This record gives sequence, C-alpha cells and structure tokens, in this order.
Amino acid sequence: MDMNHFKSTRAGKIIKTDRDYSAFVPHPLPPEIKYSRESINLLAEANRHLGNLNGVGALLPNPNLLIIPYMRREAVLSSKIEGTQTSLSDLFYFEAARKEEQKVEAQNTDVLEVVNYVKAMDYGLKRLKELPICLRLMREIHGILMKNVRGQHLIPGEFRRSQNWIGPAGCILKDAAFVPPPVREMHEALGELEKFLHRKDNIPGLIQCALIHYQFEAIHPFLDGNGRIGRLLTTLFLCEREFLSYPMLYLSAFFEKYRREYYDQLIYVSQRGEWGEWINFFLRAVAIQSKDAAINSRAILNLLENYRCRLQKKRVSIYVTKLLDELFKNPYVTISRTAVKLKTSFHTAKAAVEKLKKANILVEITDKQRGKIYCAKELLSLLEGKKEN
Repeated sequence: MDMNHFKSTRAGKIIKTDRDYSAFVPHPLPPEIKYSRESINLLAEANRHLGNLNGVGALLPNPNLLIIPYMRREAVLSSKIEGTQTSLSDLFYFEAARKEEQKVEAQNTDVLEVVNYVKAMDYGLKRLKELPICLRLMREIHGILMKNVRGQHLIPGEFRRSQNWIGPAGCILKDAAFVPPPVREMHEALGELEKFLHRKDNIPGLIQCALIHYQFEAIHPFLDGNGRIGRLLTTLFLCEREFLSYPMLYLSAFFEKYRREYYDQLIYVSQRGEWGEWINFFLRAVAIQSKDAAINSRAILNLLENYRCRLQKKRVSIYVTKLLDELFKNPYVTISRTAVKLKTSFHTAKAAVEKLKKANILVEITDKQRGKIYCAKELLSLLEGKKEN
C-alpha cells in the first residue's frame, strides 16, 4: 500500500502491524461533513425521485410483477461489477429452463452466483421483519451468497480470521492498493458500524446510507464477496428505513456504468478524506436510478395493459391471463413449468402458451419437439432497460 497516496486522516488512520505492513483503519461514523450547495440539491433530488418510485410501487396491484424482475436486475448488475458475465436474459432463461436442461447448472458458474445473490436479497428482506440490519444478518446473507460457488472455501457466513487486501489479480500483500483493518481492529470497526446502523437522529437517511456503504467496503470484513454484500446492504437499508416499500431500485446499474469512478470515489475517501465527492456520487446514483426505475415501471405496466386489452378481445381462459402475469416475473416459459405455476394439466398449460403465441406475445426460441422454451421478447427488452422500438 503506497503511503504517499494517503494524505488525510479525516476518514481513518494508517497503522503499522506486527507483521510490518501498513493497513487502513476507518474512524467511527459519522464524520464531520460540511455540505456543499451541490450536496443539498442532490439530496433533495434523490429524495424526490426515490419517493416517486416508492409511489409507483405502492400503486401496483401485484407488486411481484416488478419486484421479482427488478431484484434480479440488481443481482445481475451488482455481480457484473465483480466480473461475472451473466445477463438478465441468462438468469431468466436459467430459472425457466434448468428443469428441462439438467446440464445447465454445471455449465453456468456465473449464473449460479447471481442466483445466490437473489436468494441472499430475498432472505435479507424477509429477515428484516424480525431482525434489524446487524452483524448477524451480514453473516447470514454472506453464507447464502457464497454457497456452492467460487469462493465457497473462504469461510462463507463468517468474518475473516486473516488479513485480506485489494489490488490487481495475483498481487501480494506488500503490493496491494488498499489493505483494510487487521482482524482485531476489523472487529472493533464492525462494532462501531453496527451502532451507526441503528442510529436514527438528524443525519439524513440517504447520507447515512452512503456513509455505511463506504465504511463497510473500507472494513472489508469477508475474505470474498464484500462488494456484493455492501451493495446488498444498501437495498436492505432503504427498505428497512421505508424509503422503499419494495426493492425496486437497481442502484448497481449506475455503479456498473461508472465502475471506475465508483471505485475511485470510495478509495479517495480513505486516501484524501473526500467525503463530499463520494456522497454526491452516491446521491446522483440514487436520483438517476430512481427516475429510470419509475419510467421503466410505467412502460412495463403500460405493456401489461396493452397485452390484457389484446387478450380481452379474444375471450381467453383464466389460465391465459394468469400466464400473462407470470411472464412479467420471468419472460421465459416452458409448458411443464407453466403447468406447475398455474396448478393445471400439461394440456391446459400448452393451450395457454399457444394462445399467447398466436397473440404475438410469446415466440418459441428452441427448435425441438420436447422441452420447448418460449420468450416474451418485447417484455424482456423492457425488463433489461432497453428502450421501446
């Protein structure tokens, strides 16, 4: 760790360990911050757009129509920041096809990591009903995130018991770009972070969220998966503090798009004590992604209404309308999966799929007699955030 880069002690201190290497130990939160006019304006904008998005969620007749795909979008993008190559389409396809194609599980390490992210988020959101965000919850969701994937040997569900570091692939400790606190100092820092997580005073919630995200990444308490857990905690915090009734914000889209700046802003807090720039970056992410999610939500709901009107003219069965709703959770379907979801026979499920195919809502994307897979491509494009043609 190049000591010449750490020119400020506003965010933390550099210590020399008994193994003769230097490490960074963040100060307890909150820091003393003088908010600029830009920060105040960004906070107001972020709160406004986040409130608007929450309002969209509150009006949904069936929130799962957007919660399920948006959770998956966040999972895909957060994992992509760490190098996975899975797309949202890959994830939907995997979830729809894995029973028909038994080999898919062994061939898709990346998609399994994203599946685990979805499971960890879903578990964390349900756990919030009985447990606040705390160190215990961090360990629990980490155990789910790292189960049976790359890094599963790095004590999933447990805080590290040895030193870790951040740097180019294959670098050793002495060449690291950043060395987080040694184990003893790490536990002390985690204890202080947990206290700050429970604070509900005059610190604006979104500012608190930005501080928490930095602090968790600076502490880096796990041997692997810290970035994903840190971003997952952001979603849990926004839901716990009721900024969002449902996890409809895919904040990682902004972090992935501006990945280099995201990493730079985090490290600049440690190196230069530049809290203001990091906070502005975080608030800008909340404002832009909240606005995008609200626009995207309305486009998806308009498409649903368009499809329903199209089907009403054809006087279709209740199973066809139920299948339509299922498409908005996953635009890929198989007949056998449809039969299970709709709790009906294979024959009835096949008829429902054929109706949607004739209505130009579904298209077959496989060329085989058995285990056919269908996709609502127009819907998939919207769920992926692509503009309508």
